[in-house]
Amino acid sequence: MAEPCIICVAITGSVPTKTDNPAVPTTVEEQIESTQEAFEAGAAICHAHVRNDDETPSSDPEKFARLKEGLEKHCPGMIIQFSTGGRSGAGKTRGGMLPLRPDMASLSVGSNNFPTRVYENPPDLVDWLAAEMIEYDVKPEIEAFDLSHILMAAEMHKKGKIKDTPYVQFVMGVKNAMPADRDVFDFYVKTVNRLFPGAPWCAAGIGPNQIVLNDWAISSGGHARTGLEDNVRMDRNTLAPSNAALVECTANICAQYERPVATPAQARAILGLA
Repeated sequence: MAEPCIICVAITGSVPTKTDNPAVPTTVEEQIESTQEAFEAGAAICHAHVRNDDETPSSDPEKFARLKEGLEKHCPGMIIQFSTGGRSGAGKTRGGMLPLRPDMASLSVGSNNFPTRVYENPPDLVDWLAAEMIEYDVKPEIEAFDLSHILMAAEMHKKGKIKDTPYVQFVMGVKNAMPADRDVFDFYVKTVNRLFPGAPWCAAGIGPNQIVLNDWAISSGGHARTGLEDNVRMDRNTLAPSNAALVECTANICAQYERPVATPAQARAILGLA
């Protein structure tokens, strides 16, 4: 039997607003409801950002705490993954929610270009975030926007800055960063398999590349990310009605490749989480 595929739903992000798609959940209450629907559709991981009342990005630990409480109540067993991304705050404020001890948190280990800015991840901040994740027993998901980020994760793992088996996610399709290129994707997979034999990995595609990366990852034995953070459409002409609808599309791809969708318990076992 093929290994179950973990579906991660990135529910909100820092960029899309209700102007882009009214289904984008921006309040904590909307996020809990949207995640519960996605959970029931098959998502085992919730990748979460929080927003201010005006929909701008926030890193407010109080909002993260309310979100975590709601998800634990309404999505029992679901893996909660908080973002420490650079759009939500500056410096150590990016890790202000880590003492809440979510199951996981994103960790970008290097800098790269984004559409209109440099996504800065200076080494001292990366080391601090990684140390906080060890302190609070939070498993990092390495967000790799470039090949060098996979190699840096390997170096950090060798030095003990990343514990246990790393979980690497390839992010492809961000303008000015790594495009969705199949040859590059295949080399990413080869590199992870070489540096971390047997380690699980995931892929995320931005915009119309979401379904492309879902297909590549699922057919190649990896895990998949979907959700309104990365893509607000079902197709060129149709807005996604919910995060759950995007999860259902990903689950359909799993079925095409005869891979069962991982339950939260299976996902925890694959990732080495309690």
